[in-house]
Amino acid sequence: MITETNAVNFRQNLGAMLNQVQYRHDGVMINKDGKLVAVLIDAHLFERIRRMQGRFDALCQRIEAGFSQAPESTGIAEIESVAACFI
Repeated sequence: MITETNAVNFRQNLGAMLNQVQYRHDGVMINKDGKLVAVLIDAHLFERIRRMQGRFDALCQRIEAGFSQAPESTGIAEIESVAACFI
């Protein structure tokens, strides 16, 4: 479950919200002046996201290198075609 709160409420209830994230593995979306500014998530989920980000960056570099000699429109069309298979 994801809880949405404002920055003032988050500050006032920090301990409870940390427990919510740590023990229930929930997330907390923190808004300030009506805009989302941060998300508090479980440390294990954060580590998974960091690992996935590294893999995603490496994949993007490989795709960029593979299409470096192709016109941009050709590369984008090919990527969109492959991505459509996964939707």
